[in-house]
Amino acid sequence: MSSHLVNRDRKAFIGQLAPPGYVPGLGRGATGFTTRSDIGPAREAGDISDERHARPGKKPKTDEQGEEIAEEEEDLNESNYDEFAGYGGSLFASAPYEADDMEADEIYDTIDTRMDTRRKERREKKFQEEIEKFRKERPKIQQQFSDLKRGLSAVSDDEWNAIPDVGDARNKKQRNARMRPDRITPIPDSLLQRAVTQQGTHAALDPMQQKYGGLNTPFPGTMTPGFSTSTRIDLNQIGEARNSMLGIKLDQVSDSVSGQTVVDPKGYLTDLNSITPQTSGDINDVKKARLLLKSVITTNPKHSPGWIAAARLEEVTGHMQSARNIITKGCEVCPKSEDVWLEAARLQTADHAKAIVAQAISHVPQSVKVWLKAVDLEAEASAKRRVLRKALETVPTSVRLWKEAVELEEPADARILLTRAVECCPLSVELWLALAKLEDYENARKVLNKARENIPTDRNIWITAAKLEEAHENYHMVPKIIERAVSSLQTNMVEINREHWITNAEECEKSGAVHTCQAIIRTVIGLGLEDEDRLEQWVEDADSCTAHGAYESARAIYAHALTIFPTKKNLWLTAAYFEKDRGTRESLEAVLQKAVAHCPKAEPLWLMGAKSKWLAGDVPAARSILALAFQANPNSEEIWLAAVKLESENGEYERARRLLEKARASAGTARVMMKSARLEWVLNNIDDAIKLLDEGIEKYPDFPKMWMMRGQIEEQKQNTEAARELYNKALKKNPTSISLWLLLSRLEEKAGQVTKARAVLEKARLKNPQCPDLWLEAVVVEVRGGKKNIGLALMAKAMQECPASGILWAEAIFLEPRPQRRTKSVDALKKCEHDPHVLLAVAKLFWSERKINKAREWFQRAVKIDPDLGDAWAFYYKFELEHGTEAQQEAVLKNCVSAEPHHGALWCPVSKDIENWQKHTEELLILVAKSLPVMT
Repeated sequence: MSSHLVNRDRKAFIGQLAPPGYVPGLGRGATGFTTRSDIGPAREAGDISDERHARPGKKPKTDEQGEEIAEEEEDLNESNYDEFAGYGGSLFASAPYEADDMEADEIYDTIDTRMDTRRKERREKKFQEEIEKFRKERPKIQQQFSDLKRGLSAVSDDEWNAIPDVGDARNKKQRNARMRPDRITPIPDSLLQRAVTQQGTHAALDPMQQKYGGLNTPFPGTMTPGFSTSTRIDLNQIGEARNSMLGIKLDQVSDSVSGQTVVDPKGYLTDLNSITPQTSGDINDVKKARLLLKSVITTNPKHSPGWIAAARLEEVTGHMQSARNIITKGCEVCPKSEDVWLEAARLQTADHAKAIVAQAISHVPQSVKVWLKAVDLEAEASAKRRVLRKALETVPTSVRLWKEAVELEEPADARILLTRAVECCPLSVELWLALAKLEDYENARKVLNKARENIPTDRNIWITAAKLEEAHENYHMVPKIIERAVSSLQTNMVEINREHWITNAEECEKSGAVHTCQAIIRTVIGLGLEDEDRLEQWVEDADSCTAHGAYESARAIYAHALTIFPTKKNLWLTAAYFEKDRGTRESLEAVLQKAVAHCPKAEPLWLMGAKSKWLAGDVPAARSILALAFQANPNSEEIWLAAVKLESENGEYERARRLLEKARASAGTARVMMKSARLEWVLNNIDDAIKLLDEGIEKYPDFPKMWMMRGQIEEQKQNTEAARELYNKALKKNPTSISLWLLLSRLEEKAGQVTKARAVLEKARLKNPQCPDLWLEAVVVEVRGGKKNIGLALMAKAMQECPASGILWAEAIFLEPRPQRRTKSVDALKKCEHDPHVLLAVAKLFWSERKINKAREWFQRAVKIDPDLGDAWAFYYKFELEHGTEAQQEAVLKNCVSAEPHHGALWCPVSKDIENWQKHTEELLILVAKSLPVMT
């Protein structure tokens, strides 16, 4: 009974296992926990999950046929999560994409595109600036060496060959590391023979030996195999046989049927080494190109360039017969393509090419190129004429065929051909002009008239007509024809290009048609120019013609410009200098005569005219010109002094004195006073000279030249104290006169007071800082005194104060020891590239190194960049006296006389010496050159 009751009250789950995930008391808020004993063994794959309420499975999506559609699971890993943007994947990827979603995406895309367009220009500009900034901070290696690459254009062949080879900077161990595995030592013949003759020891018998009982002979009367022949191999004989076979092959190859040697036996191995073997890459490229071209000619067989390219590929690879076969097939497929036929003719021999060209003419009879190829294949002139006549019958409108035919004919037959040619090709200017050249005067005029009727828009016909009239001395017709040409061309709406017409004028001048050239210039020089631009443009045109060597064209431009601007003094001077450099004395005097008539106040024009007459030996004419100049410019100092020079140079000293007295009365300037004193000084009237100088110094105390002359007179009288006193007084009045400081320094040095000379120069540098002449004198004083070290120290200070002084750099070059002079000259050229003193120093350096051609080149540069530097002319003449020919010496002398130099540290002491006052430039050059040392 009791047991029944107990069983009745017993719960069904008591004594049973708890369900998975059960936590006792969870409903009352209890919390489950797990101990190590509860974990137990790991579960298998088929065990039930611990989750009591498992997540319901997602219903799979199916398509229309009911098959499941695989879905991509979202990546909700923490690495794919962003604090602001969320997970990388779309949270709504599984949601349906409807029409409003599409419309929203289109609106957003439109907004993004518009915003991107607004920022595009600013973004690109910013990006470009960042790129430029980056390139400036970190330029490419190519940009860093760009200036050096441009400098390679000036490297000569000798300098390029003088560049040393790059050595191997690796040590011996590194060099031998690569070479050691490839090292092969040839085995001597003795070692090979020993290996062959050596008898080895065998541990077993082969079946043959076992069968016949060791080494018994298998056949009676014979020896055992292997011992019947000698084991000795003569490798020397093998090598000799090999050489004999090679010689026989070479003899066979070199003895061809035609007698021409195909292979040089002596250079055979060298030729083999020079052959570049084809790599597998090259072969693969050829195969690819062959397949590609085959595809081209297969898919588009009417495409003629494909056939030509395929044939040339085979030609390049050496398969000439294949190339001929391909191009022959191309001719069959593309019979109307002249290029294919020409390529076929080129690939064939001469005899077969004629047949190919004959077939080509039958297919493309209108092809001029094919006819010309047929002409080229003919060797005799008669055959060429015959082919050309057939060609002209077929293609009578080809100008090129007519020109080829005319070139093969004599003048009489050529005229007949050209008559027919202009009928067939009436628009060819060349044919009309060629016919006009072969006709006489009357027929040529008719031909040119017909040409103008047929071609009214070509200027060359008109120019040829003008040259024809000039050739027959009808000069009055030339300008009329050119004027009619311009008006006719303008009527026919042809643009008149000034540059083209000026070029035609230059060509006419070079062909001897000067009047036609001048007529063209006068007619077209003013077309298309504004009034305010005419003068400048005309001067540029004249300079351009002068640079091209067309002096008559330039002269015509100047003449026309002077008729429009007759009162322009600078224009008259430019024209006068042009005539002086490029023209004759008569043309110069004609221009100057017109110039002084239009510009009577222009003193240089009067002086140039007087000097031209004086140099020609016509002194009375020079006096008359100066008299007219006095009337136009009564108080002109330049004209007074020119008249004095004219009289003094011709020995008329009394007339010169009277002129100077009148000049002092009317135009008593400091220069007039100085010239008056100098005239008395050179005539040895010392007292009169001193009197005039004292008077001039009293009137013009700030004119240093009179102080210098006064001091030099005292030096000449050996009165050192008086000269020193005069120089000191002069420096108080003229502290900025460098020449006075130098004279005082040299006076002290000459008197033996080197310390005083240094003090004078130091004081001068304080008064006149950054003066290279004073620094140079200080350096020279120390060098002359034997204290070169002090001179070098002073030169260093001078270079710091005057880094761009050419005279300092020139002196610094020769202060260096001989090995360092070349480096110093390079530095000097970098600082003073166009300084004549530096160029002269470099020329002297090459002279001392006996590099004659380079020295001559640098001497020419020096005198060209500054023709007024007498020192450069003197050294150049001295150089030619030692190393040049008589013609070169005369050329230097002539150029120096025309340049008339006046300056130079060595030139001025000789030219301004009282004893040389009547000597001309030629005599002065010889004197200065004699005083120069020989460069060693």
